[in-house]
Amino acid sequence: MSTEISNTVRAEALALAPVSAAVLLDRQAAESAIRQAIAQHGGEAGCVAALAQEFGEHPELVCERMRWASSVIGLLYG
Repeated sequence: MSTEISNTVRAEALALAPVSAAVLLDRQAAESAIRQAIAQHGGEAGCVAALAQEFGEHPELVCERMRWASSVIGLLYG
């Protein structure tokens, strides 16, 4: 994965990825899920748009999902 991707983008993509928050991810699994989500949503901008749409539809779920994703990214990428 490119080092040009910020941790914010990583967290947004991970929040959109079809990965259970109950699964403990290592860096390789997280990178795979992040790459998949970015590709599925048409790039970084597509992830931002998809996350905004999800937030509009399910704010209570997206907030929890982003907290989880941000904590995973913080642990794995510092």
